[in-house]
Amino acid sequence: MSTAKTTPSTPASGPGDPSLPLSVAQEDLEAVADGRHYQPHAVLGLHPHPDGEHATVRVRRPLADSVIIRTPMGDIEAAHENQGIWVAVLPGAAGDYRVRTRYGASESEADDPYRHLPTVGELDEYLIQEGRHEELWTVLGANRKTFPSALGEVTGTAFAVWAPNARAVRVVGDFNGWDGRSHAMRSLGSSGVWELFIPGVVAGSRYKFELWHPDGAWQEKADPMAKGTEIPPATASVVVESQYEWQDADWVAARSASDPHTGPISVYEVHLGSWRPGLSYRDLAVQLRDYVVDLGYTHVEFLPVAEHPFGGSWGYQVTGYYAPTSRFGHPDDFRHLVDSLHDAGIGVLVDWVPAHFPKDSWALARFDGTPLYEHPDPLLGEHPDWGTYIFNFGRKEVRNFLVANATYWLEEFHIDGLRVDAVASMLYLDYSREAGHWRPNRFGGRENLDAISFLQEANATAYRRNPGIMMIAEESTAWPGVTTPTSGGGLGFGLKWNMGWMNDTLRYVEEAPINRRYHHSEITFSLVYAFSEQFVLPISHDEVVHGKGSLLRKMPGDDWQQLAGVRALFSYQWSHPGKQLTFMGTEFAQGTEWNESAPLDWYVLDYDGHRGVQSCVRALNAVYRRHPALWRLDHDPAGFQWLEAADADRNTLCFARYDGDGGIVVVVVNFAGVPHEGYRVGLPQSGQWSEVFNSDQADFGGSGVVNGGSLTSETIPWHGQQQSVSLRVPPLGALFLTPAAQAAR
Repeated sequence: MSTAKTTPSTPASGPGDPSLPLSVAQEDLEAVADGRHYQPHAVLGLHPHPDGEHATVRVRRPLADSVIIRTPMGDIEAAHENQGIWVAVLPGAAGDYRVRTRYGASESEADDPYRHLPTVGELDEYLIQEGRHEELWTVLGANRKTFPSALGEVTGTAFAVWAPNARAVRVVGDFNGWDGRSHAMRSLGSSGVWELFIPGVVAGSRYKFELWHPDGAWQEKADPMAKGTEIPPATASVVVESQYEWQDADWVAARSASDPHTGPISVYEVHLGSWRPGLSYRDLAVQLRDYVVDLGYTHVEFLPVAEHPFGGSWGYQVTGYYAPTSRFGHPDDFRHLVDSLHDAGIGVLVDWVPAHFPKDSWALARFDGTPLYEHPDPLLGEHPDWGTYIFNFGRKEVRNFLVANATYWLEEFHIDGLRVDAVASMLYLDYSREAGHWRPNRFGGRENLDAISFLQEANATAYRRNPGIMMIAEESTAWPGVTTPTSGGGLGFGLKWNMGWMNDTLRYVEEAPINRRYHHSEITFSLVYAFSEQFVLPISHDEVVHGKGSLLRKMPGDDWQQLAGVRALFSYQWSHPGKQLTFMGTEFAQGTEWNESAPLDWYVLDYDGHRGVQSCVRALNAVYRRHPALWRLDHDPAGFQWLEAADADRNTLCFARYDGDGGIVVVVVNFAGVPHEGYRVGLPQSGQWSEVFNSDQADFGGSGVVNGGSLTSETIPWHGQQQSVSLRVPPLGALFLTPAAQAAR
């Protein structure tokens, strides 16, 4: 069990005397005393003698006045051997003992880390080397453990870290005065993993790993697998032991039995720190939950929750991939937030950032003194725009770190889906790079083959292990097959953000109504490709920050027209094929652009117009949930029919949505600044129709151009239909019609 240099003792009584300690080479003793031995367990701890009737125990207790080894058979006094290392010979080869140490008048007793077997098993090592350990967080990082023993149950923390190029690794923390020489870790060989079980280390303890780099320098590093951290700007990792008892078994069971991609999805995107500053996870579990339920959203999506040192990155420069940010509480508090939302019928999505990570010297960057997590080639491993490192997606252990991380959020926190950030930056080797500043793949192309393989593995693993979840791509190009299953050669995402729709739509609505006739194709073009992928229509945080202005101020005209424009845009978004997402503050038409350091402009809800936009969103979510035609066939051309796509002169669109089961919603959207009286619209069937939504209602802040009562179709062919109806179409507004019988359901 020893790989250190050991020789039989050579006392005066002759070599091989079993009553004398096993000898250890001086250089090994010095290395262990200094905490720089790569196999401290080969020197410290218990080592049976060849006779099977004795064992040598060595412990490191610098500056101690006396050391006693307590065993089930009695106490044995140890002798000081070298630089704080004490040694004793025990009768028998029993493995259980405790160490009683006296410093002056103070005496303490503790279990010895170096008597314990590795907590990382051979199968774990094999899976780590193969890059296939799907529950990596249960092995690496800091995991609380309890073991039985003859002298009483032992509880502590098992530390393990992947650092294949380190010369030595030790654990430093508040439990050892941040002096790691007493807690040097052992190398587990070719797996690159270092391991140490430290008895007595409790939940809440702060720690780091101290690595001896190949260049001879020691560097303290936060744990890449830490489940908790200090509150930034402090950077230590924190031992976490979850005590949370989930209450959402029914939610998870129902989710597992459904296909969420074809269900109603209306997402409220939230930056936790600025929604209402000062709230904890547990505060949000009440206030955010109640707000989202009141407005009728089906899901919330949190900007990255994983720990990040710089708040101004909004969470997109992650240093603690396995740690919910400590800014708002304990990881169990975050679990409570998710549980509370589930209890209220709200799904939870989280932004996930596997594309890049920051260069902070105490975190992942050059972790063991070499490019470990990042690609060693600067043309592949550094992001020119963000000043960050890019993961080495081709390295099995790195890919395992990320794939397991996706699984971790889905399983440990019951997250319902991950929105994967900056997918395009991973897919293209020349992303944001000039000619000559990128390196082609082995076929000479610009596709990042390793990143493609990683994304496919992450998606396939997530869906296999967690039925009913969603993997969502923020992918800004026309890459084919983003939402095609991996079995069909696609990337395997369930949904993709439709950035083309977002860009075209916002560009269109920023035009003055009098000019929109010249840009009509921008508002209709999305239907050319609307069913090429399974889309989400996002109006996200990126569109209302950094000088882009708020959604309200993108609209031309006076205050009334701007508010009406927001209502019209939301009406179009909610009725267009695809799921929808809006960023916090847009639901009540906040006037200032988002600032992560300031609260939302909640005060504007004192004004009727802003309160009206909020009421409009509430009504849209209600009518959306009530009518499956608005969501069931979002990804199927059979769910959509143009009635009028070419009325550029009147800035008007007419279309029908179908649910495949007889349900119909006819939508008319008028982006002109004037109403259209007597506007005829073709109807897919005859009979009585009802207006189930109109964005120009007075209680929304509108002008009241509505169609009250029952509407009877006429046998006047129009828009390619045999039936039609004459309508009042509001200015900068939209209306939804359904057959009267459907409206009454």
